[in-house]
Amino acid sequence: MSSRPAETPEPPYYVVVFASQRTEGDNGYAEAAERMAELVAQQPGFLGMDSARDATGFGITVAYFSDEESIKQWRVQPEHTETRGEGRASWYQHYAVHVAKVERAYRWDR
Repeated sequence: MSSRPAETPEPPYYVVVFASQRTEGDNGYAEAAERMAELVAQQPGFLGMDSARDATGFGITVAYFSDEESIKQWRVQPEHTETRGEGRASWYQHYAVHVAKVERAYRWDR
């Protein structure tokens, strides 16, 4: 994981914000999360991702996509669908997903 924000193109583009609270223990989570990061990187329209998790297990992942169709295709990707089911069964106390269109973005670097 990078310590710098994802490089994104000029807007417009889309974001999927996944905010979650983990359950206790790993239970295969780390391996599955790594696999999902590999898989989404192969998804047409995927632009990048930023992710952080605190010591209590609360995390936020922001995935960037070029368009809404790319998000829809990621949602129905079979391995991703299966992994979401495992997340509900084992890894998350709760989560929320937000999808939004980015119309303005800027960055600053030292």
